[in-house]
Amino acid sequence: MLELAHYINGGDVKGTSGRFGDVFNPATGEVQARVPLASAAEIDAVVADAAKAQVAWGATNPQKRARVMMAMVGLLNRDMDKLAEALSREHGKTIPDAKGDIQRGLEVIEYCIGAPQLLKGEYTDSAGPGIDMYSMKQPLGVVAAIMPFNFPAMMPLWHVGPALACGNSVILKPSERDPSLPHMLGELFHEAGLPAGVFQVVNGDKVAVDALLDNDTIQGVSFVGSTPIAQYIYARATANGKRAQCFGGAKNHMIIMPDADMDQVADALIGSSFGAAGERCMAVSVAVPVGDDTADRMIEKLVPRMEKLRVAPYTDGDDVDFGPVVTREAKERILGLIESGIEQGADLVVDNRDFKLQGYEDGFFVGAHLFDKVTKDMDIYKTEIFGPVLCTVRAQSYEEALGLAMDHEYGNGTAIFTRDGDTARDFASRVNIGMVGINVPIPVPLAYHTFGGWKKSVFGDLNQHGTDSFKFYTRTKTVTARWPSGIKEGGEFNFKSMD
Repeated sequence: MLELAHYINGGDVKGTSGRFGDVFNPATGEVQARVPLASAAEIDAVVADAAKAQVAWGATNPQKRARVMMAMVGLLNRDMDKLAEALSREHGKTIPDAKGDIQRGLEVIEYCIGAPQLLKGEYTDSAGPGIDMYSMKQPLGVVAAIMPFNFPAMMPLWHVGPALACGNSVILKPSERDPSLPHMLGELFHEAGLPAGVFQVVNGDKVAVDALLDNDTIQGVSFVGSTPIAQYIYARATANGKRAQCFGGAKNHMIIMPDADMDQVADALIGSSFGAAGERCMAVSVAVPVGDDTADRMIEKLVPRMEKLRVAPYTDGDDVDFGPVVTREAKERILGLIESGIEQGADLVVDNRDFKLQGYEDGFFVGAHLFDKVTKDMDIYKTEIFGPVLCTVRAQSYEEALGLAMDHEYGNGTAIFTRDGDTARDFASRVNIGMVGINVPIPVPLAYHTFGGWKKSVFGDLNQHGTDSFKFYTRTKTVTARWPSGIKEGGEFNFKSMD
């Protein structure tokens, strides 16, 4: 059995806790490796090493730190195929999805090359008589990034890149379900010129997370995952005096107006609802057609496309639409929610509960499902399913459709499909959601804008990547300086004025 390692101080380090987690092949259901789960003592030792390494890294000028980011971009491009295969092997997503995962992370590293500009402070000359005032953006010190399984490349790069560019040391605690890709990122950062100890990758479970949250040296914590855990981490981190940004769950609505191009709508729903097996926080999980005729036309276009979806392992080629979900527990949870939808009265229009793939009967595959006539009181509407399940909630007016998105407890992303500019503009202005798409089903901002939701989708004041990330990973220090003059009138030097 393959035994994985932590990445500490620039090299592989075996775990010493004696505890391990299983890493599965989601396509076969077989255990393919064991990952060490760090103890609190291991975490504290790694943090101490990171703190020592941060002193010199924080004093390194931003231009040199940017050069590490520049080298990292080249290495990610060089190793794209190898990284994607490693990602797919443990996560299960297709190779094109895996490359997209890496590419979106790479784009944030590209943005971090601009660190010298992004870290510039402000200056006021002659704020008072002989007084100048200026600000400096300085690193927090040692920060922790606790990242999810569904984007094992993108999410670490979104957080680690800006944190490093700002001069911090970073402890990455990746998901124990697919830890190999984050370990490879540690190796690549080291190859790119990052000093040993500045970026540590330590595997673990709740024991490791709590040790990070309780360690006094850790100054900031970033988390991406479910809302209950985001709430827990935010509360514990802030109670311990740490800066925290914690991103939780989602239930993204896509409003379809009667004037929308229905072929475009159906294609958008196929990609956004079932891509990556629905395991992404920006997946469209609720379609809200306005009017029964709109709903009927949408379903008529959608069902044939769903029937053509190819579900298979990533090894079957680039024409696979999506692969398995990440664990057997995830599969059972999704199927359980589907059963609850049927029991609570929703119409299961596309039913793939009995989906089995020959030769992969023990894999964690879940076929695509489509519900119609879902209501707000149903579990499949209230809960983030995180699987290939699309719920249709019929609205009878634009205002009712808008209200559905606004009233839900989650506020990560939303979209509207329409040809009417006035409706689109009104929707974008009024909806209380962090990211809005207009005829764009997955409105993920590019790296130089910020990514983040509202309501129970986020805990903290600053978003991911863009300028917010550089604000999060730095503290502002303001200096007021007055230099007493030693020059008399007429130009004679006055030594007494220097006393």
